[in-house]
Amino acid sequence: MNINWNAVSANQAKPIIDPRDIYSSLTHRRWQRLRPEQNEVLSFWYERRNQSDLVIKQNTGSGKTLSGLLIAQSGLNEKIGPSIYLVPDNFLANQVISEARDAKIKVTTDSNDLDFRASKAILVTNFYKLLNGHSSLAKMALGTIVVDDAHSAIAEADNLFSVSIPSTCIAFSQLLNLFDSDLKHQSPKAYSEIVDGDFSKPIRIPPRSVKEHDEEIFNIINPYTKNSDFPSIFFPWPYIANHLKLSIVTVSTNSIEIKTPCPNIQLINSFVTAQRRVYLTATLEDAGELVTELDANPDTVQKVIVPRRASDLGDRIILAPQLINPKLDESSIHKLARSYADGDRDLDGIVDSKPINVVVLVPSNKKAQEWQADQVLDAQNMTQVIDNMKKGKHEGIVVLINKYDGVDLPDDACRLLIIDGVPTARKPSDQREQSALTRSLAFKSRYVQKLEQGMGRGTRQIGDYCAVLLLNSEAALTIEDEQQLQFYSPATQAQIKLSSQLAQQIKGRGLSSIAELINMFLNRDENWISLSLHNTATVEYNPVGRVSKLEIARRRAFDYAIMNNFDDAVKILRKAVDGIQDEISRGWYMEELSEYLEFVNPTEAQKCLITAKAKNHEVIMPAIKPTFHKLSTPKIQGQGVLNYLKVYKEPELLQLRISDMFSKVAWAVPQTADSAEEAIKQIGEIIGFKSSRPEKELEDGGPDVLWAMSPQKFAVIELKTEVSRADKVITKGEAAQLTHSADTWFSDKYSGNSAIPVLIHPYTELDKRAHVPKGTRIITPDDLNRLKADVTNFISVVTSNPSTLATNDINTIANELRVYHLTAEQVIQFHSHSSR
Repeated sequence: MNINWNAVSANQAKPIIDPRDIYSSLTHRRWQRLRPEQNEVLSFWYERRNQSDLVIKQNTGSGKTLSGLLIAQSGLNEKIGPSIYLVPDNFLANQVISEARDAKIKVTTDSNDLDFRASKAILVTNFYKLLNGHSSLAKMALGTIVVDDAHSAIAEADNLFSVSIPSTCIAFSQLLNLFDSDLKHQSPKAYSEIVDGDFSKPIRIPPRSVKEHDEEIFNIINPYTKNSDFPSIFFPWPYIANHLKLSIVTVSTNSIEIKTPCPNIQLINSFVTAQRRVYLTATLEDAGELVTELDANPDTVQKVIVPRRASDLGDRIILAPQLINPKLDESSIHKLARSYADGDRDLDGIVDSKPINVVVLVPSNKKAQEWQADQVLDAQNMTQVIDNMKKGKHEGIVVLINKYDGVDLPDDACRLLIIDGVPTARKPSDQREQSALTRSLAFKSRYVQKLEQGMGRGTRQIGDYCAVLLLNSEAALTIEDEQQLQFYSPATQAQIKLSSQLAQQIKGRGLSSIAELINMFLNRDENWISLSLHNTATVEYNPVGRVSKLEIARRRAFDYAIMNNFDDAVKILRKAVDGIQDEISRGWYMEELSEYLEFVNPTEAQKCLITAKAKNHEVIMPAIKPTFHKLSTPKIQGQGVLNYLKVYKEPELLQLRISDMFSKVAWAVPQTADSAEEAIKQIGEIIGFKSSRPEKELEDGGPDVLWAMSPQKFAVIELKTEVSRADKVITKGEAAQLTHSADTWFSDKYSGNSAIPVLIHPYTELDKRAHVPKGTRIITPDDLNRLKADVTNFISVVTSNPSTLATNDINTIANELRVYHLTAEQVIQFHSHSSR
């Protein structure tokens, strides 16, 4: 019998718009049923689908992508307009397309595809395609936008709304000339380094000067906005051109960055007018960033859509080797990784086990070079290797450069995941912010979120498992310090706490004990599995997205400012800033407040900056520089040590912090000078000296760090840790900086006292034209390692006897300072070289 199926239709009075029903209607789909957690979030979303901005949080590997595709398809079925699924890059776009094909959901990557335009297919594309200033999609009426993931969207919005003028563009030197006096006022030393093309900290041009010269800025840049020869100018320029007077202009050696305090998302009509915007995430805790960066509705993003339980996470043991034994260095973990990748799990040199894929996440190319990797991958070359790993191929040690999200490594693709640091800020404005807030809780929260994103690479579903090692001391602190542990998701916290109980049992032991713990986990020990399942069975997601009053106020103040309503901008932001408890953070955001005050009361703006500078030294220098105050000198070095140690209740945390301080002095790594200077300052404080950073605090050409070691003895310290060059010499300019700091600046500020000129530098040989002050000492990487060993051993000995601190035993501390060559008379001499 021949049936004309075209004449028969399903008995549907209304289109299918519930995502769960849509999935049931898809023929030949790969998976017959949705997972319980997918059903739950889709049900909750469906009830709230007409709210403009919604956040969906699901654990890594729990089916977020399919949830997002079904939500996009729901919009098409409901005929509210075309649907777009946004991802950070093309690699992730391919993953989404693959999942759509498995589910039999129609997608396209062509924005001109008629099926997309006619709301018959979902467009899968990257953020850039929609958000760049010349996007063909910017004015299109859209129904649904699914953003996967929220973290990346926030970062990309910041990038795409920032003009970057490279130093190779003529406009760069023209702007330097325009703001020559302002930059010198901010920091004579940094400006000199920028002009010479040397490594330098970034400098922000004062808002007052930007406001006064906005027309000149426009005229200098505008000729380079006519074509895409300079894409970092051409594409974001439409977002900045009309708001130059409000712009944050930051100058570095390589570029000049121009951005507004918040992105003006209103300029992307298709994004703003879309009926539904849905943000997918696994780890986002601070939903307020969606408000400041993407102008999301604070009321709706605070009510996060989550499954009823968070127990759908893959199994992980999470260990920090330095917490188990501080004497284990990175080379030990390199050896362990090589052994596991080769099939030597008991580390005896004999291959007697199945080799596994060991994946290492690193923030930079330089860090990747430290590993004996079988594969070194980045976003451009990783597709084929990752596909091979997913298909079961053994690749050995695979190092991924700066890929902490968006890479799925299920099952045997990754059984051991090692996180070797997280990326540092790259953009000039981000570098300033990182330097300003590095000790704040906000910064620590971001650091933890990046770590947790990385951890998620190794498990993709509840039956998966992966051992995770956190390699450096800064990462180790996040799982030991309760203040930082709170920033992990509830499920990850549960796994960390269980792992820590086992790690405690092998405290102080060597690498083989860590290997035994990993083997127990990888061999799927029944005791572990039972405890792990029980540990996470009742864990729930946090359904509240954190949105602070400050984040809401920053967005509203900016919105008022672009309408020239500066009175209300100041009013709303001042109220929020006054409510910040952390003095460091309050000082930083007072700088933003001063920018709006410039349009209301310039005198009040300068007063605001003076107060802000006192709270946070990274704040721009006011028109009138603060009064210079001499660094007080210690009367008794041992008392200074005692005061420092009493801040720490747990010796283990102190040892980790010391290790972290020394690790911050990174050699030949760009954009690390500020953290290195802060580390040297803190190292001086640990051993009982008074310490400061004159150049950062005063911006008057002083040294990077000053140690007051005794009433009349100081160390004037300049750092050149970022240096890496073929001719391994100390240049004339580097020597001249030390000479100015030690002979000119110190003689002027500390007349009558003696100073030891110190240069922290990878080389000891002077260029023929270079001349350093008499008595100069050079601290090389080897010298710094010896200093680290002596400081670590000194602290270990002093804290091992509780009575030393309890009885204020300064004599014992003084004796140990001598033993480890850390007294004012010894410390520089024993841990440095003379120049050659």
